Amino acid sequence: MYTDLQGKTAVVTGGTTGLGMSIVERYLEEGMNVVADYVGELKMTDDLKALQDKYGKKLVLAQADVSNEDDVDSLAKAATDNFGSIDVWVNNAGIEKPFATADMPYDEWQKVIDVNLGGVFLGTRAALRDFQKNSTKGSIINMSSVHQQIPWPTFAHYAASKGGTKMFTETVALEYAEQGIRVNDICPGAIDTPINAKKFADPKQKAKTESMVPMKEIGKPSYVADAAAFLASEQAHYVTGTSLFVDGGMALYPAFEGGAG
Repeated sequence: MYTDLQGKTAVVTGGTTGLGMSIVERYLEEGMNVVADYVGELKMTDDLKALQDKYGKKLVLAQADVSNEDDVDSLAKAATDNFGSIDVWVNNAGIEKPFATADMPYDEWQKVIDVNLGGVFLGTRAALRDFQKNSTKGSIINMSSVHQQIPWPTFAHYAASKGGTKMFTETVALEYAEQGIRVNDICPGAIDTPINAKKFADPKQKAKTESMVPMKEIGKPSYVADAAAFLASEQAHYVTGTSLFVDGGMALYPAFEGGAG
């Protein structure tokens, strides 16, 4: 537990499912106030309802399309109206949909870029404005992927958005380091989230994915939430502009294990 996080406020985009919800739960356990963003119609799952019942007013659910400028500004306002100011902003919301690059419609390319990269920019800008207004030495955490480094055929738009997130993170970290504002990204590998549920329900597909991970296991969402708690805390006060891989070694070119090649 990071005692310095108690009473602080975090915004987590895409916070009602998957990795985002795991981060929301961890932050609430740390004693934080949390604004969890969702897009479209809210799906009130049993797990989300349980968090609401347990933490009450410390959890605020707010609708916002992270690719929409006005929505993101409204999301920041929801945090300040409820809790006064913002200490941590997690740009987690993201989408993916495979297309052979030659067949990819431009609107599908743009949709992924707008959410995965444009949303990171808009969320970061909203956080920076609040940090500067209140002289807060805040933390911004961008959810990237191992595919900011590993090519991923039929996901060129996704890989491009994550590669852009890496350079954006490093640039903004350098720009605001002197103000004590930290900007980092987390790069998950194969994680057992709802978006991967169908794939990992197939024993052959699951085994194939595990073979691509040097630690030979599929990660749990809580592993990513652990990283998000660390990066938000004062334990990481000297960490900025860093990509933290939570991937069981997937980015270490496992095809070369045992000296192969």
